[in-house]
Amino acid sequence: MAKAYGVARLEKRIPMEMVVQISGHGEHPGMETTFTENVSSRGARVVTIRRWQTGDHLTFASLPGDFRTAARVAYCQSLRGRGFAIGVEFLEPAGRWVINPQPAWENR
Repeated sequence: MAKAYGVARLEKRIPMEMVVQISGHGEHPGMETTFTENVSSRGARVVTIRRWQTGDHLTFASLPGDFRTAARVAYCQSLRGRGFAIGVEFLEPAGRWVINPQPAWENR
């Protein structure tokens, strides 16, 4: 019997719900505001209402923060009537995930 071997992740994903915007779907243009389930510096798992194809390219942006990147869909998994989960690989990451809070002394 043949064994299936998966490719091990180079980095551990961190469970984190972060509001993001994705766009670039070929059949359904426009921007979708949604959230991540987990993240790493190389990619994220994102919940979406659209079915994506492996290899599709999209634009990914975090809200809040100024993190922006082109990304590639690594997989698309059905969430049984609740949309889809996509794994995205960041291709050109730039910016920060979150905005650092202002020091208290600057708010006076």
